[in-house]
Amino acid sequence: MSGAADEPFITAVKPLVDAMGGEMLPPDEAGPDDVVLSWQGSEAVAVRLPQLADSLDHILAAMERKRGKPLADLDRKAKQEVVRILEARGAFSVRHGVETVASALGVSRFTVYNYLNREKGG
Repeated sequence: MSGAADEPFITAVKPLVDAMGGEMLPPDEAGPDDVVLSWQGSEAVAVRLPQLADSLDHILAAMERKRGKPLADLDRKAKQEVVRILEARGAFSVRHGVETVASALGVSRFTVYNYLNREKGG
């Protein structure tokens, strides 16, 4: 990627980039939509962020890892909590977001909409 002086910085940001589903590349290969990170006055690494739909898949996978089991195996109350967290993170503004989440939870789109409406209703 860059020089040895940048190595601790690159090592430090790699888990964050991986968690977001991003890709690290040399700064000189950065495209217009990539984010170039500087370290100690020089460009250290470029980060290519994933498309929103890919991010949703990463978020769902992280939620499964955190809970230690497939989201579809959660009880109803836990599934409602997952939907609430995902809504706060903008998951349902992504095209096919409701379908993706419904599939991961093992419920219908209608059920996801019910969970969302329940949140809004109080």
